[in-house]
Amino acid sequence: MTPSVPAPSATTPSAPGPADLLITGCTALVHDEHEEIAFVEDASIVVRGGVIEAVTREARLPDAALRIDAHGQLAMPGLINCHTHTLVALRGIAEDLAAEEWFNDFIWPIESNLTERDVELGARLACAEMIRGGVTCFADHYFSMDAVAAVVSESGLRAHLGEAFFSSQGAEGRERSLEFALRQRGGAGGRITTALAPHAPYTVDDADLAATAALAREHGLPVHLHAAESRGQTDTSLARYGRTPIEILQRAGLLDNEPGLLIAHGTGIIERDLPVLAGASGPVAVATAPRGYLKFAWGPTPVRALREIGVPVGLATDGAASNNSLDVWESMALTSLVQKSSEGDPRWLTSRQALHHATLQSARAVGLGERIGSLAPGRRADIVLVDLSGPHTQPVHDLAATLVHSARAADVTTTIVDGRVLMRDRELLTLDLPTTVAELGERLAALVDRGHGRRIQEYDT
Repeated sequence: MTPSVPAPSATTPSAPGPADLLITGCTALVHDEHEEIAFVEDASIVVRGGVIEAVTREARLPDAALRIDAHGQLAMPGLINCHTHTLVALRGIAEDLAAEEWFNDFIWPIESNLTERDVELGARLACAEMIRGGVTCFADHYFSMDAVAAVVSESGLRAHLGEAFFSSQGAEGRERSLEFALRQRGGAGGRITTALAPHAPYTVDDADLAATAALAREHGLPVHLHAAESRGQTDTSLARYGRTPIEILQRAGLLDNEPGLLIAHGTGIIERDLPVLAGASGPVAVATAPRGYLKFAWGPTPVRALREIGVPVGLATDGAASNNSLDVWESMALTSLVQKSSEGDPRWLTSRQALHHATLQSARAVGLGERIGSLAPGRRADIVLVDLSGPHTQPVHDLAATLVHSARAADVTTTIVDGRVLMRDRELLTLDLPTTVAELGERLAALVDRGHGRRIQEYDT
């Protein structure tokens, strides 16, 4: 595939007894001591207790309860969808519309019909799609999140979950978000992390944002919200309040939250916001989902400017209602291409930089930068195997470029989380997809009915 590159993170297996999982003969995507992307040919990965014990080229390997021969395949850290909404039942429900029409005439009227069962079925379908696409962790910001947490437990995926709320719900919405975060934190055998999830500065008022910041500090919770989604939102905020959405978050104390703040989209982040973000005393990250921005004719997330001030930018898809898929491979390719176009610089964003955003930066965005995001000893064993033998990926001259610009979600053959195989040879092992699709289809007519005239919220920015 590529000339052999030494693996600075590789070690020799040392623990006694059989391993839980042994992957042999793969090319492994690793990070060196400078976090640069490297590839190690003919590598083996040893997993014990859900943790990577070694990435090694040693010939002497331990026995294992499960052994996967990965010759001809690439092993890489599982992809992370840093911002999504798992109700995929709204995929393609409203196309070729401006954001205000999309929200007010379709999405928010339909979401007023939601039942917990709708959310559960949508989450099951979404998790199946993500497993098949090599996503091992996702950040979901939605409603009826106990149902989503149950599906995460069932599917074997890792997730960062928050119960969304609006100020129009009163204090009850904020309290429900807190109760969910405390109840589900550490769930699914530790695979669930949680966040407080105010919807956005344009639907959550200053008092509620400040109260959220206080609750986050008190309970050690991160916060996940939409902010500066578009330049139009930023312009409206400046006209109405004299502050950008980012400055509103600063005033509320959310940029100083020690457990972290994850901002979805950020295409409306402007130059005056950069020193504000750079001065944050808590970790701040941005999730970018470029396909939806292209559909809404929004500008790009300013990835280069954020990188220069040390703000991680993770990759995301947003929900299928706006993105039409939960394909993080597509997000990775589009992020690279859109950044080249918007910056007028073909040397930015390189394929290796895009892979860094897809791995370590995405892990940091969801607060798991010390646990996942790289194939290295001590990291959780969230691993995907990718078959690059198809005609659309051959020949391979630059393996990083092949992964970013030629590979597809369907090239993922095996998906592993915490050392557990969730898909092998394209066969889902944890979810019953036909039953889910059938039941969801039966419920669609009631779900998408808009004749009642209700909306859960008003989009006015």
